[in-house]
Amino acid sequence: MDQLRTRHGAAVVRTRDLIATTVPKAKGSREVLQRAGDRLDRQTGGEWVSEALQRAIEAAQRNSTPSGLYVVDCVRFGGQIDAIRRAHGPEVFHIHLTAAQSVLRQRYVERSAAEDAAVEYDALRKSRTERNIESLAKVADVVVDTDRCSAGGVLVRATALLDLYPRGAEKLVDVLIGGQFGSEGKGNIVGHIAPEYDLLVRVGGPNAGHQVFAEPEPEKYFHLPSGTRRAPKAQLLLGPGAVINPKKLLDEIAKHEIDRDRLVIDEQAMIITDEDLERERELFANISSTAQGVGLASARKLTGRSDYKSGARRFLARDCDDLRPFIGSARKVLADAFVERRRILLEGTQGTSLSLHHGQYPHVTTRDTTVAGCLADAGIAPANVRRVIMVCRTFPIRVGGPSGPMAFEVSMEDIHRRSRIPLDPLKRAERTTTTNKERRIAEFDWEQFKDSVQLNGPTDIALTFVDYFGIENREAYRFDQLTPETIRFVEEVERVSGRPVSMLSTDFNWRNVIDRRNW
Repeated sequence: MDQLRTRHGAAVVRTRDLIATTVPKAKGSREVLQRAGDRLDRQTGGEWVSEALQRAIEAAQRNSTPSGLYVVDCVRFGGQIDAIRRAHGPEVFHIHLTAAQSVLRQRYVERSAAEDAAVEYDALRKSRTERNIESLAKVADVVVDTDRCSAGGVLVRATALLDLYPRGAEKLVDVLIGGQFGSEGKGNIVGHIAPEYDLLVRVGGPNAGHQVFAEPEPEKYFHLPSGTRRAPKAQLLLGPGAVINPKKLLDEIAKHEIDRDRLVIDEQAMIITDEDLERERELFANISSTAQGVGLASARKLTGRSDYKSGARRFLARDCDDLRPFIGSARKVLADAFVERRRILLEGTQGTSLSLHHGQYPHVTTRDTTVAGCLADAGIAPANVRRVIMVCRTFPIRVGGPSGPMAFEVSMEDIHRRSRIPLDPLKRAERTTTTNKERRIAEFDWEQFKDSVQLNGPTDIALTFVDYFGIENREAYRFDQLTPETIRFVEEVERVSGRPVSMLSTDFNWRNVIDRRNW
C-alpha cells in the first residue's frame, strides 16, 4: 500500500484509522479496535467503510488535493466490499493478500505495536471476522500469495490490475546519435529540441564532450545530458552503461546547479579511477585516444567480477560516497516515466563509425555507439522508440593524429576558401571539446553515411555545419534561403538515406537550426 502511495500518488485509507474516527471510544489495542469494527459491521452491514471512504474523498476534493486513486487497507468482511462496489462501481478492484498461517503469525509478531504485544496471534484469530477473512478470496479480482511473491511483485500486479501501466510498448522515447566519427554537433541539436522532453537520458563517458551555445561562453557537457539547462524542468538520468569520472561529474553538477532531486545516477554505472587515467595515457597514445579512463574502467566491469564479489575492489557508482545523494535505479526512473507517459530523449555519445563492433578496429572507442548500443546502455526496449535522429556533419572530422582512416581528407584552408569563413575562427572552432586537439576534416563520405543509416535505422537526419557550404547560410532562417548547392546536397542526402533531413544547423548561436520536422 505504501508503494502505491509513493509510486503512484495513491491516498491510503486505513480501516484501523476509520474505526478510531467513527467510534471515538475505540482507542487502544488492536483487539479493542477489532471488536469495535465487528460491531460496526453488524450495525451497518459494512456500509460504514464505504461512507468513511466517501468522506475522505470529499475532504480531499475540498482541499484541492484529489488523488484519483484510493487504497482501502484493509477490508475484512464481504459486506464492506459490496458497499464500496455499490458506491463506486466498476472502478473498484479487490486485491486479496494471503500467506501461510506460519508466515502470517511471524509477520504479526514482527510488526506488532507496543499496545498489541500482550495479544497473542491465536487469540486474535478467534474473532469470527478474522476466521472468515480467507473467504474473501472468492470475490477478489486478484489473489496474491505474498509468501511466494515479493513486495515489488505485489506492486507490479496491483499496478497492472489498476490499469496504470501503458497497454503495450508505448513509443515515448526519441534517440539522438552521431552518424560519423563524433563531433557531429549533437549538443547543438539536443539544445534545440530538449525543451520538448520530460526526461533526458545520457550514456557513455567523459571521453565525449557536447557543446550547447550559451553566452558568454558555450555550455560543455561531459556526463550530463546536453539539454540540462535548456530544459530546466526535465529530470536527468545517467544509465547503467555510463562510465563516470566522479570529480568531473561533481564539477558539472556544481557548475549547472543540479539538485539531488533532479539527477539520478544508476547504481551500476562504472567509476573511473586515477589508475585508469594514468594507464590509458601510457597505453593508447598511438591511436589518439582521449585517455579519459573510459576504456580501462569498462574493461574492469567485464573482467573484475571476481574481485568485486570478493570485496577486493569496489568500482560501481553505488560504491562512491561522493555520488551517494544521486544514486538510484534507471529501471525505476524509466518505469515511472512510462507509466506517467512522459517524453524521453536518449542522447548518445561519439559516432557510429567509432563503434567497438562496427567501426574500423582498432581505431574505435570502447562501446557500441549505435542506437542498439545506446538503448542497451540505458535499459530501454527498442519497442519504446518513436524517433531516431542521426546527426551528421557536411564535412566529417576525426581527432588529429593517428586516429584512423578517413576518406578524401581536406585542409582547413580548403574549407576556408570554399565557405569564405575566416580561417582563424574556423581553426579555433575545429578543436575537440574534451582534449582540445586539432581535428582532421574530410569530404562527406557517402559510403560511410549509407552504412550508418543501415546500422541505426534513423527516422530523421539532422545535418550540421551547413555554413561550410557557404558563410551566407548563416543568414538563412528558412530552408528556401539556403544556397542552391546546399539544397542540392540535402536532396541527395534524403535520396541516399530514404529519410528526411528534418533539422539543419547553420551556425552556433541562439537561432541556428532550421526546423523542418512534421512530428
